[in-house]
Amino acid sequence: MIGSVDKKVCAVLLLNFVCSVCIVFFNKWLYAKMDFPNLTLTLLHFVCTSLGLFVCKQLKLFEVKRIPLMQILPLAVTFCGFVVFTNLSLQNNTVGTYQMGKLLTTPVLIIIQSNFYNVSFSGRIKFSLIPISIGIFINSYYDIKFNVVGTVFALTGVIVTSIYQVLVKNKQKDLEANSMQLLYYQAPMSSLMLLCLVPMLEPVFTEGGVFGGGLTAGALTLALTTGLIAVLINITIFWIIANTSPVTYNIFGNFKFCSTIIGGVVIFHDPIHAYQFLGILITLSGVALYTHEKLRPKPAEEKSNVEEPEETIKNKNVV
Repeated sequence: MIGSVDKKVCAVLLLNFVCSVCIVFFNKWLYAKMDFPNLTLTLLHFVCTSLGLFVCKQLKLFEVKRIPLMQILPLAVTFCGFVVFTNLSLQNNTVGTYQMGKLLTTPVLIIIQSNFYNVSFSGRIKFSLIPISIGIFINSYYDIKFNVVGTVFALTGVIVTSIYQVLVKNKQKDLEANSMQLLYYQAPMSSLMLLCLVPMLEPVFTEGGVFGGGLTAGALTLALTTGLIAVLINITIFWIIANTSPVTYNIFGNFKFCSTIIGGVVIFHDPIHAYQFLGILITLSGVALYTHEKLRPKPAEEKSNVEEPEETIKNKNVV
């Protein structure tokens, strides 16, 4: 019995790993090699996620909870923002810089919670932000393909992602709903928002648009594949969080991070300076310190006074 459970966990972890790494590389390929419109791809992911969640509901993989739509609106807006700007960062930066930029979410999240939500953090948690920030700065400084536009998209994505994660945490607590129950409403609402924005910001029926005739069948097939992968990522993340320990999820996340950076160098020939590699190691040391402190057993009194940014671990849905 134990062996069958272990095999199931390993299978789901492997599926999540393959999907998480592939979606980064497939999206980057669509942007860099096939000139696929960014917002259109994001819209496709949202639609696929909406359909996937509907199927999951029919299969009773989670229970739908009635939630007022006005409660979901702020989530849907920031959900659009963080996915769009994250994809724009991937489109305009190297895979390594894109991945490193995402790690800035933790420091920004702590700053937001400390200043606007009166949440306190331990000294060790705050100290872990120093190597994370220094490593990201070193990587960016020595990035041969560094560009201002990509940096603006990356930083904007970090800020919007942090706001989204804080909102999700508060909504989960206030509405007593899990991430799948919230996403069930967020994804369709975000799809409708982007459906209104795409025709104003990107070509649709003209050259370069999905219905303009310029995109190959291969590009459209790959785009649809990334949409299906996005659904699998969301489902497997939900399952992994529910069926494994936080230690497993964090270590596994760091493994995916390293694999994606290596893949960017191998597949897209992203140049990497020796100092960038040093920056990555410094950042990972900060992530390891943060993870160790985050998962360290705490006395009951300390738990009541100190709150950690759970969403940096739990809410990494890729859609």
